[in-house]
Amino acid sequence: MNSALPSAVATLLDQQQGDRVLMVDDVPDNLSLLHDALDEHGYTVLAATNGEAALACARQGRPDIVLLDAMMPGMDGFEVARRLKADPSTAHIPIVFMTGLTETEHLVAALQAGGVDYVTKPLDPRAVLARMQVHLQGARQARQTRQALDAFGYASIAVRASSGRLLWQTPLARELLQLYFGTVAPQTPAPVLTWLRKTLDDMARHAPADGAPAQEPQRLCAELGARRLSFRLHHCIGGEEANGAGAGMETAAGSIAAAGGDWLIVMREVSDAAVIRSLGLAFSLTAREAEVLYWVVKGKINRDIGEILGASPATVKKHLERVHAKLGVETRTAAAAMALMRVREMHPQWEV
Repeated sequence: MNSALPSAVATLLDQQQGDRVLMVDDVPDNLSLLHDALDEHGYTVLAATNGEAALACARQGRPDIVLLDAMMPGMDGFEVARRLKADPSTAHIPIVFMTGLTETEHLVAALQAGGVDYVTKPLDPRAVLARMQVHLQGARQARQTRQALDAFGYASIAVRASSGRLLWQTPLARELLQLYFGTVAPQTPAPVLTWLRKTLDDMARHAPADGAPAQEPQRLCAELGARRLSFRLHHCIGGEEANGAGAGMETAAGSIAAAGGDWLIVMREVSDAAVIRSLGLAFSLTAREAEVLYWVVKGKINRDIGEILGASPATVKKHLERVHAKLGVETRTAAAAMALMRVREMHPQWEV
């Protein structure tokens, strides 16, 4: 069993096959009983005997599921679950409580703390394995979906609309949010949260008639130089405030709680570096001249272009004069029109 996870061990775990299970129990005999059954079925088993160790192990080992003892000395399982769910790096991990407490209030407390299920003690390894499989299947599909999105350049985040909390994010999403907004989880960038809440409000107020398809919500775009990051509202993934809404954008907007719910947002970055290179090749421009022409097409004035490129307006003006000469035009409007026509020939999907 792995009770500590140095960086070398965490790296080794990344190379192993099989789902990872984190067992948390202050009684070693319980851990041993489950370890043998899990190991026999091909799981990679991590173990912790207290709350602090469990949190560290979850952050470093990135388990696919957590089997969590409810009653432990010090930090109990309820608090461990709450902290796991509050951390965007572990919030997506399903938690199955292991408890000898069968009173309704304790079981409700386990679910309210973030658990998806529970098994009662004394533990029956067969029952534990059966309950695990139910939740691992969904977790596995969700993980594969997030990984596929990142692989194809689509980052994703989950945001709780009511509190503005960023619940989880893919690695690519983490990089993009830091780059464009300078924020880190659990903080959702203010422009993203404002857009999300306005979009939900619009969807609730403009619900289509029964049977009519819902209109695609307006996207949010952020720019960073020649790079653009777009945000698309995908669907409601749950949350107490969601009131059961959650199929997708075809769901009737009237069933959407405008102020709440947990929402999946898909992001994609598009770089116009290829467009700038095409302008340079098409009109025999230098790299800086092509950049100036690109921003002229985008409607920027010389002062703005200078701030973007780190040059003075006078320098931008000189570059633009050379661009005019090479294109055989006299005005920036004519240069922009000629460049836009050529870009659309080479990049039909490009948008100004």
